[in-house]
Amino acid sequence: MMASLEERLDIVERMIKLSSFRQNKGLGNEVGYYVFDYPAEKELIVRERIEYMKAKNRRGNDGFELVVFDLYDIVIDLLEQEGFLEQCFGFEKKHGMELIVKAVGNLLQINDDESLIVKYIQEHTPLDAVVFITGVGKCYPILRSHKVLNNLHQAIDRVPVVMFYPGKYDGQELVLFSEIKDDNYYRAFRFVE
Repeated sequence: MMASLEERLDIVERMIKLSSFRQNKGLGNEVGYYVFDYPAEKELIVRERIEYMKAKNRRGNDGFELVVFDLYDIVIDLLEQEGFLEQCFGFEKKHGMELIVKAVGNLLQINDDESLIVKYIQEHTPLDAVVFITGVGKCYPILRSHKVLNNLHQAIDRVPVVMFYPGKYDGQELVLFSEIKDDNYYRAFRFVE
């Protein structure tokens, strides 16, 4: 019998507190990258639970910092910092979504080893942390989760990273919103069956 979403989130909360999890033990020396998949319609439940875990962690009793990065917020912040957010609205009206996706991708260097998103996460991750990546669905189609995971894998190897994914992940591919397939292979473990 499959665990409910709430039971799976309970397991996440317990697991991140284990020092063996934070040290990536038992993964064949593989860096701890995980995907926690869930039905997209349960997004608000997952968001609330992540906020609850973050608030509990702020008390400082866990021995690590839970750092939550919302990809959508990062993209918006970076576009604002570069002074391009307002221009994006007009550009999309004039040229369409496909070109805005390409333009924003180029600006944020999403496909490069020097991705501004990866750099942001790297610069804001303390040494003793667990990283949660959220906002995957909010970013689609501007940002594809496989780009972030693949680039992060090269840049962050000292702390475990859990991507919360509103869709299905079978250990090989991600399916967003039950219909959009992302056929890229991930070096990430499915987190909590």
